[in-house]
Amino acid sequence: MYSMIILSLALAGGFFAFGFARGLVRRKLRFVDAVHGPLVPILAGVAGAVIILPLTLLPLITGFTAALVGVGAGLGTASGAKALKRGE
Repeated sequence: MYSMIILSLALAGGFFAFGFARGLVRRKLRFVDAVHGPLVPILAGVAGAVIILPLTLLPLITGFTAALVGVGAGLGTASGAKALKRGE
């Protein structure tokens, strides 16, 4: 039961990070040319994981959650930049 709650929190964090990063890139960073660089999604993913890392002191948030938030932020950034290139 406990591991199911941890997995649910990790997946929810990854999905929310994806949506937040994609929306941020599409709305706020649409005129910033650096968003289209190849290292930006990696940096966003690392930043997302590092921001969540101190919360791993709480009982339900683990390193897996921080990793999924980082992956979600990186993929959301890449998806938002790709959508901007397509003109959406």
